[in-house]
Amino acid sequence: MHPLAQFKYCPKCGSPRFVEHNQKSKHCEACGFTYYFNPSAATVALIEREDGRWLCVRRAKDPAKGTLDLPGGFSDMFETSEEGVVREVKEETGLDVDSVEFLFSIPNQYEYSGFLVHTIDMFYRCHVRTTEGARAADDAGEVLWLRPEELHPEDFGLRSIRRGVERLLNNL
Repeated sequence: MHPLAQFKYCPKCGSPRFVEHNQKSKHCEACGFTYYFNPSAATVALIEREDGRWLCVRRAKDPAKGTLDLPGGFSDMFETSEEGVVREVKEETGLDVDSVEFLFSIPNQYEYSGFLVHTIDMFYRCHVRTTEGARAADDAGEVLWLRPEELHPEDFGLRSIRRGVERLLNNL
């Protein structure tokens, strides 16, 4: 199925003559507008305590409710990816990130409200001055500090996070 199959009308002029143009775009035969479907920016935070434990959260909402996750989420308009990961960590855990280091990215698909959102998940090593006071909020139902040897990628509900955790564990 084309990623824009749910889009029936041109977002510029409202015409129903909004047809597949290529594998990632649709074109309006009425006004000439072409819409390209590009991935949304998403962030993932690896936060490690001095004792080597990693900050994990349990997802409070679908998709993958109840499974493990790393803090993160979608970047907002007009913010950098780095600003997005700092904001998401604060929203989900209450912790203040003071520095970020880009690690790698993984493409992903994330179903939201019945729509498949293509994302590019950017993984960051995040440093916080203190890990005291971490609490679950927003999309996080629980905060856990786990040793890397306690982590099992299959316990992480989102495919890109599983792949990222595998990669992080393999690089220890």
